[in-house]
Amino acid sequence: MSFTRRLPRTAAAALVAFTAAAVLTACGGGGGEGVTAQPVADSNFNVADVNFAQLMLPHHLQAVKIASLAATRAKDPKVKKLAAAIVAGKAPEVEAMQMWLANWGAPLMAGMPGMDFTQMSPEQLAEIMPEALPRLASGGEIERLTAAKGARFDRLFLTLMLELHRGALAIAGSAQDAGSNPAATALASDIESAQKAELARIQKLLDA
Repeated sequence: MSFTRRLPRTAAAALVAFTAAAVLTACGGGGGEGVTAQPVADSNFNVADVNFAQLMLPHHLQAVKIASLAATRAKDPKVKKLAAAIVAGKAPEVEAMQMWLANWGAPLMAGMPGMDFTQMSPEQLAEIMPEALPRLASGGEIERLTAAKGARFDRLFLTLMLELHRGALAIAGSAQDAGSNPAATALASDIESAQKAELARIQKLLDA
């Protein structure tokens, strides 16, 4: 089953534009400490590989956007450390998936070739993001998180990140089952392992 059918295309593409600035900032330095280079995907791929990259991008992009707020808003040092690890881990994966889709001749979002949302304001983008987008934060939730600080930020951040990680796990599992590209399925496996470990950390912080 293709996950693409589950994601409203316009909203998914808008989400990429809404969060892309944070990823560009995180990736800008290149070759930072603790960042592992992602493998280059060859031309052996199928629809499941494309779906994986197109669907994982919104989760990773939004996770980086949310995590980038923690440095100046979080109170708990453990939350700040978790957020920094999320940005460091996901930024190179975003770059890899964008490169793969370009090499495969596929758009960042299914059915959206050539469409540019970069000129939209965050408010305009939030208006077209659907409430039902599975396990992604809504525009309202992002606004509340952006306005929060201290312990309130910590709680909102962890709650939103919990849902993002659960959604990413579902996508990664599907890619391993149906994908054919070795680099893509290897990344899906790595993401699954990392997301499970981070989920345990998130849940522990929420239960504290």
